[in-house]
Amino acid sequence: MTHRILLLPGDHIGPEIVAEADRLLRALSADFGLDAELEYAHLGGCAVDAEGDPFPATTRRLAESADAILLGAVGGPQWDDRPRDQRPETGLLKIRSTLGLFANLRPAMLFPELAAASSLRPDVVAGLDILIVRELVGGIYFGQPRGLRTRDDGVREGFNTLVYGADEIERIGHAAFQAAARRGGRLCSVDKANVLESSELWRGVMTDLAARYPQVELSHMYVDNAAMQLVRDPNQFDVIVTGNLFGDVLSDCAAMLTGSIGMLPSASLDDGGRGLYEPVHGSAPDIAGRGLANPLATLLSVAMMLRHSLDEAALADRVEQAVARVLADGYRTADLATDPARAADTRTMGQAVVNALYQ
Repeated sequence: MTHRILLLPGDHIGPEIVAEADRLLRALSADFGLDAELEYAHLGGCAVDAEGDPFPATTRRLAESADAILLGAVGGPQWDDRPRDQRPETGLLKIRSTLGLFANLRPAMLFPELAAASSLRPDVVAGLDILIVRELVGGIYFGQPRGLRTRDDGVREGFNTLVYGADEIERIGHAAFQAAARRGGRLCSVDKANVLESSELWRGVMTDLAARYPQVELSHMYVDNAAMQLVRDPNQFDVIVTGNLFGDVLSDCAAMLTGSIGMLPSASLDDGGRGLYEPVHGSAPDIAGRGLANPLATLLSVAMMLRHSLDEAALADRVEQAVARVLADGYRTADLATDPARAADTRTMGQAVVNALYQ
């Protein structure tokens, strides 16, 4: 069966890192049995410039018919003064919502060769392998009402609504419990139930679900403590499940434990396993066009896509092994290199991974 893969390069460094993913996918198709058809479309700021909408109808049609989607990155300062519905990030929120991509999987795994690049001591992060499961289409990013207004006393204020239904919590809870059952059997649910009613409901639903997964040990932690524990003793965690806002913050915190945010892939899945895959890092306009971007998070996102949406686990393993091999061989992009003058550029690193597929 031919897999239809939609590539969305996006903004700034997005086209540079997606070009390396394209190279990788074509090598897998040419020599390793992947049957894939690649298509391209706009999302984010480039879509605003080209089609007047951060999530154009043309992109929506292609996304709805694709088996999997790979995104580079969206956003940049040149679009910051646009109305909210014309900002790149609105396109990202819309594609997640339109496709029902409710489960965001963000692994944080430390390759042994990068232990010295972590922001923590090597002995603290050795063996790090955490999965953060973030609810992606609810919570404060989508809650209504929201907006800006001027009060009767003339003071301007902004307001947002944090709301979760029990069905939304149960849906992400099942995804997290199932992930924990496939891994180390430990799930930590992160909330703020001592302050927020939405978190009180969250904790209750997670506790009720635990009875259906006796093989998984459930614990609870407040988000402020979870942030502290991630940098104090990250190996205490196996799988973390949390809401949209808390997951956004904690996953970026976990990213730095691995040596660079340029190493972290992610998957955003619907209830049928179809997904959008993207590196956790942003569009990095300050290094765009200079060959400095680390493509490894994007290539590892391809591995997640092969495993979760395309049922190509053996190819996913091959890609991950290729990334490990180039790191063991000493390849480093500027974000990882101890000597930036000797760092590999984006294309060199991407080609090294492709070459390692054949070893």
